[in-house]
Amino acid sequence: MARVVVHVMPKAVILDPQGQAIVGALGRLGHSGISDVRQGKRFELEVDDTVSDAALNEIAESLLANTVIEEFSVHRESE
Repeated sequence: MARVVVHVMPKAVILDPQGQAIVGALGRLGHSGISDVRQGKRFELEVDDTVSDAALNEIAESLLANTVIEEFSVHRESE
């Protein structure tokens, strides 16, 4: 079994209202110097060796990310 991590983030051209809310809250809490936050998602999949990288990319593209507004990366963690 291997762990595969899929990170999904809004594309840079897409407004991230959750990230902007976090930036505002950080400022109100006294944390200065932080000018931008982008909030995304992390998925961890436990897969066996028969699952190909192509299949993992297809899963991420078709199910885990909305590719119109999000980009994703797939990484197989070493054991």
